Amino acid sequence: MKDIKRLIPGAIISIVLIGAILYFVDFQTMWAAIRGANYAILAGSIVLSFLWMFMRAKVWQTLLRDKPKYIDVLFSASEGYLLNTFLPFRLGEVGRAFLLSRKSGMAFSEILPTIVIERIVDLAFSAAILLMALPYVADSQGSERIGYIVGGVVIFGLIMMYVLARNNKWALDVFHKLSLRWPVLQKIGGSFLESFLNGLTVLTDGWLFLRFLFWMTLNWFVALVAYYLIMLAFFPQAKPEWTLFVLGAAAFGGAIPALPGGVGTFEGAVSTVLFVFTGDQSTSLAVALTARLYNLLNSGVIGGIGLMREGETLSGIYQQLMNLRNKSQAEEIK
Repeated sequence: MKDIKRLIPGAIISIVLIGAILYFVDFQTMWAAIRGANYAILAGSIVLSFLWMFMRAKVWQTLLRDKPKYIDVLFSASEGYLLNTFLPFRLGEVGRAFLLSRKSGMAFSEILPTIVIERIVDLAFSAAILLMALPYVADSQGSERIGYIVGGVVIFGLIMMYVLARNNKWALDVFHKLSLRWPVLQKIGGSFLESFLNGLTVLTDGWLFLRFLFWMTLNWFVALVAYYLIMLAFFPQAKPEWTLFVLGAAAFGGAIPALPGGVGTFEGAVSTVLFVFTGDQSTSLAVALTARLYNLLNSGVIGGIGLMREGETLSGIYQQLMNLRNKSQAEEIK
């Protein structure tokens, strides 16, 4: 029941946005736009979709200090994104850490911090891209303020993680002092916190962090080019600067509470931003749906192959994650 209650706010947001899309969109016009799209250009975006996933795996492997094999990181990352499409609460992030820990021998708690860092830096890139796009949108003072706030929060989060990484012994001592009254929490939490802080040490390795930023920047550049090609296939007049706002909005739209996979929020964010530029709501939704397919393609193919070669299913992994969570909760109660 707790999980169902947690799903309700996101479900309401998704349903409201889907209802708005159904109300404002002319589906005959949308279907005509899909049939009339430039499929030669879309083929280029498909190639970039897989290139994006290969680079994203390299981003994560760099954060993991190249300890796991690249092929294991690639399949685990793809499986995680596939899980996020169908499972609630972004369980795919936990799932890919869980799956990689079984393949690589690395501790689950050592892998998890790298995903936190990856997501925080993703937010930083999203905020930066939105700020770069705002000059092209009229009356953007309010949006600019939001962009600066998000950017500030992300930078503050990175700084705090850096401080913890540099002072991990102090942080552990503080935790042990505060948790003296709860021996079980001290035992379980202390072990997890130690591994988590060890994972954060990537922030203190300047050369490693620069390599990570290089691959992350290249990864976002590929996404920008791919999204521009998708827009160009439907709107020949599309300008490259539109992509900045569309991709930035898509990233934040995916972060809003919603049904699994950001159903409704992703489509709403992309189509609304494109409507601002084009005034064509129906064709804008066609672009949003194509972008959704672009996001599903790489994780569906590579993640699906990974699940098959490991003899796993989505429902099976979900059950394993629930068992892992229930076991942790039971240990905390004891």
